[in-house]
Amino acid sequence: MTENKNSLEQDSLALHASGRPGKIEVVPTKPLNTQRDLALAYSPGVAAPCLEIQKNPDEAFHYTAKGNLVAVISNGTAVLGLGSIGALASKPVMEGKAVLFKKFADVDSIDIEIDSLDPDKVVETAALIGNGFSGINLEDIKAPECFYIETELKKRLNIPVFHDDQHGTAVVVAAGLLNGLELTGKKIEKIRLVVNGAGAAAVACASLLRELGVKHIIMCDSKGVIYKGRTAGMNPFKESFAVETDCRTLAEAVKEADVFLGLSVKGALTQEMVKTMAKQPLIFALANPNPEITPQDAFAAAPDAIVATGRSDYPNQVNNVLGFPYIFRGALDVRALQINEKMKLAAAYALAELARTDGLTKDKIIPSPFDSRLIETVPVAVAKAACETGVARLPVEDWDAYRIRLQNRVKKG
Repeated sequence: MTENKNSLEQDSLALHASGRPGKIEVVPTKPLNTQRDLALAYSPGVAAPCLEIQKNPDEAFHYTAKGNLVAVISNGTAVLGLGSIGALASKPVMEGKAVLFKKFADVDSIDIEIDSLDPDKVVETAALIGNGFSGINLEDIKAPECFYIETELKKRLNIPVFHDDQHGTAVVVAAGLLNGLELTGKKIEKIRLVVNGAGAAAVACASLLRELGVKHIIMCDSKGVIYKGRTAGMNPFKESFAVETDCRTLAEAVKEADVFLGLSVKGALTQEMVKTMAKQPLIFALANPNPEITPQDAFAAAPDAIVATGRSDYPNQVNNVLGFPYIFRGALDVRALQINEKMKLAAAYALAELARTDGLTKDKIIPSPFDSRLIETVPVAVAKAACETGVARLPVEDWDAYRIRLQNRVKKG
């Protein structure tokens, strides 16, 4: 394992340093070959679109790249599993996010690393530059500051602000849960869900699953069960999931639970715990790079279990790339003012339905990130939800034509 890890690290370093360093570049979309080209694209001709935008700000969608441009913003306080490594050190991840936006949904994006631990400074910086973009993807910002930053930016901007570590994960988990329940025949309103972890992703997942119809949720953090009356280590986000229960430990909470959702640490869920869960348990062990329990160990304890992880070398990978590129694609195409709960749920249902089209199995409850049908399904669902909830400034008039446009955006070369 160490040799493979070292090989992967060395190969990644070589990739990032090869040729033009990094993973992104800016490519002009207009000719710049003659004096006339320069006069039109820059001075003096560029004054004309500037003045049109001054008269009507919406003309920026007509004369600039704003309509297809997302800012990927981080302050480097919760980067992957590396922790608070700083804004500059987060740049390879943010460039990677920009690459995924482009590859999977033809969304242009610029990574912006804000060198501040002060959430108010992050808010102020992002808000001041926000008008030049049609969306903001917040990334790798630690909890609870990430909740505050997202909330404040939503108040100040009339464009989608989306913290992918929260909502992207939640959308894919919701899709997997829908299909896991489809396979087992369990009813969503009756299942018992235990969430281990109370950070940004855990809170967002639990919130969306509650919107989806899950009624019985117990959340645990490093101090144990979050119960009514607990005072140690609490915050308003945890408090919203405090329940009346005699359970105080994860081991007690998972007894007879139908679903385990882990967004915590390696090894948190033991085989002994799995053996106490309900029949056909659904286990989302999403700690990265090492899950709360490996699929092998989970199946040894409960052969009828359905297991998902965050890793690409196991089946049922909960990968955010299934969500954020397509959610933003649909939101940008209708010039949405925000990405709301209905849009996120629409994305989850679309992902679940796509996985069902080829037949569900224990090892396939979530679509592959490389399924070419994603671009024509998820954005349509998101755009429709935006139109139905009144946040679309440019509603789609012909859905069949829109679907064709989506297919053409990412034609394979």
